[in-house]
Amino acid sequence: MSLALCTGLSQRDNRTVAIKERTIMRNLLVNTFLTLDGVMQAPGGPGEDDEGGFTQGGWSVTYWDEKMGEVMARATSEPFDLLLGRKTYDLFTAYWPKVSDEDGGKPLNDATKYVVSHGQPQLDWPESILIDGDVVAGITALKQSDGPELQVHGSGNLMQTLLRHNLVDELRLWVFPVVIGSGKRLFSDGAVPSGLTLIDSTISSTGVIIGTYRPAGEIPIGSFALD
Repeated sequence: MSLALCTGLSQRDNRTVAIKERTIMRNLLVNTFLTLDGVMQAPGGPGEDDEGGFTQGGWSVTYWDEKMGEVMARATSEPFDLLLGRKTYDLFTAYWPKVSDEDGGKPLNDATKYVVSHGQPQLDWPESILIDGDVVAGITALKQSDGPELQVHGSGNLMQTLLRHNLVDELRLWVFPVVIGSGKRLFSDGAVPSGLTLIDSTISSTGVIIGTYRPAGEIPIGSFALD
């Protein structure tokens, strides 16, 4: 298209372009580790989250293998921003700034970190921005803004809010061959019934099933009853 034709666009055309640009939403990906019975609490180590008397912290660590590292590396190979709850932000802040670029720290340390909190925490990790007040409105506006994919890691309470308000575009669920029996669950009581479409999957050498899903609306109901 020539420069003359571009500058000759009508005001109506310009308004149409602007509307289309505003309707393009940033992809929001939830990335979480789960046991077979749906627990997501404290996968990374003892003491990570002892709320409710939880004593099984660290249940994911010994299952990590090269395949899982490759999946995580691909997920962080393109630009992304982080969207984190306060507790997960504090855990990440205590760890990732100490990790060198060579050991994989660069993508997370370079990312913008949006932190959801009802308080006024001190955000010491560079490129950190607080989301307070109306969290749903704040995240909706964030999705409508310019920028790369938004990734949520951990942040159980935040994930519940995102799921209830249909703000999640993709879920990457790492299901470990472990049953714990109690603890915080991703899909807790009161989760909104909905279907999911599997768009990618892989299995680690240790039996961890990594599935990526997209919301698919209402659950299609059927019956095996004979007519």
